[in-house]
Amino acid sequence: MATDKKRREIVKLFSGLRVTDINDAMDAVGLQDTGIMECDIRPLWRDVETFSHRIYGFAHTVRFLPTNRRAAKMTIDEFDRWKNNWYETLANAPVRKDIHPLDVIVIDGGEIPDCGFIGSYNSLEWMAAGAVGAVTNGGCRDTDEIIRQKVPVYSRFIRHGIRPGRVELGGTNENVNVGGVMVRPGDFIAADGDGVIVVPIEMVGEVAAYARSVQNQDKAGRRSFYDKLGLPRDFTVK
Repeated sequence: MATDKKRREIVKLFSGLRVTDINDAMDAVGLQDTGIMECDIRPLWRDVETFSHRIYGFAHTVRFLPTNRRAAKMTIDEFDRWKNNWYETLANAPVRKDIHPLDVIVIDGGEIPDCGFIGSYNSLEWMAAGAVGAVTNGGCRDTDEIIRQKVPVYSRFIRHGIRPGRVELGGTNENVNVGGVMVRPGDFIAADGDGVIVVPIEMVGEVAAYARSVQNQDKAGRRSFYDKLGLPRDFTVK
């Protein structure tokens, strides 16, 4: 894994770039139709004032599988013990101590439609450990609180179910398939209102340089239209 200093340097290269700029750069370096997640993996919320829903960081991958275990009928007290044990022994990931600054939690939910992998509590726990957001091909829950808390989350579904009785951990920090894209631990993740893109870590310098040139050309062109239309210049064209 890159050092914290190197990670910060890479994020600075991409800071403010749009997913479309990065996608154009992926085309330019020979990675057409590579890295862009399926369009139904979308931001849970969008901030059009400061774009605080955007994500720039490094993949911390987690893979879940549908369980083949079923719970017997039990009392409420037994259920609580069973649920807590499931979280601790069968579905405990990502672990807070393993999260590094600028991590993006990328969850392969195994196409399980009835589970909310990201919730109001665990998303804050990840952010407190240094993560900058979360992406999943599965569901998220507690969405009112997540939106109010301004945790950047990109997901395919909004779902209600908890992990116990539904999923088990398949692996952490291994290659996963999320949104039709191979995501390797440490690959660069960028996300905005247009979706999520994954840049192979060995290509970040070349991709960021071309993407910045695309954005600069776009800003110059849009500045001229802002001026012609009498629009006050904002940070998107400066």
